[in-house]
Amino acid sequence: MRSILLHLRFPFSFFLMPVYYFALGVSPNLNGSRLLWSFLIIHFLIYPASNGYNSYFDKDEKSIGVLKNPPPVNKGLYYTALALDLFALLLAFFKISPWFAGLLLVYGLASKAYSHPSIRLKKFPVGGLLTVAFFQGFFTFVMSYIGINNFTPENLWNDRVIIPAILSSLFLLGTYPMTQIYQHEEDSARGDQTVSLKFGVRGTFIFVMAVFSIITLGYLGYFYQYHSIRFAQAFFIALLPVVIFFLIWFVRAWYNPAKANYSNTMWLNFLSAFCLNGFFIWFFLETSHILQL
Repeated sequence: MRSILLHLRFPFSFFLMPVYYFALGVSPNLNGSRLLWSFLIIHFLIYPASNGYNSYFDKDEKSIGVLKNPPPVNKGLYYTALALDLFALLLAFFKISPWFAGLLLVYGLASKAYSHPSIRLKKFPVGGLLTVAFFQGFFTFVMSYIGINNFTPENLWNDRVIIPAILSSLFLLGTYPMTQIYQHEEDSARGDQTVSLKFGVRGTFIFVMAVFSIITLGYLGYFYQYHSIRFAQAFFIALLPVVIFFLIWFVRAWYNPAKANYSNTMWLNFLSAFCLNGFFIWFFLETSHILQL
């Protein structure tokens, strides 16, 4: 049981929360019950189920996200992941809407295609990266937005929803390779040709720095155009600690590739999630005017 709980990696959901909070910040149809259920279903059922399913088929022996020393996996992890998926779908259907449940089903299937050996999108560098960027970015934003607001898809087709969803995917596209940088040896042995493995340590840093710089300009332009310069400035300030840590790590890893390790990756992930979660929660409080009620 302890092994199963560890491989579900509940704390990892913290790293993925900014997309949900971004969707929350632009949501016009807030409801306390839907907000609570959508948050719990996504972060405490769907994400852990995906983590467990991925761990079962990867059978990692070295460090993975929030697990420095992963224990051996067993069949119980596989069945637990499927049970969490089913429970999430039932809750989503009865507590929110069939549309929300349907999106969760698609997300779960994509997650399984990413990991399952018969398809294993993870072994394709470009396909794997695009799958993660789309489903953990754009798709999760839309899924969260529908869950929070109880909307149907026709409510999505406006720039105030589509642009943040695209930005969420681009952010994942530019940052996800950093989460693979310490796994080159194990990914290579397993036959998973990740983008980071193809780029190498130095190439991964350069790619992430270049793409992340462009994406940051996109976020700043979005907040300035659709909200106010105050939000653009706040977003820039929120990212400063992340940028400083990244640049210092970049220099150290350039001269010593061994610095591209699990510990530094987790620190970057935590710092990024902490700063972005804080910003988007503040963004939600400001745009919703809840504190003024």
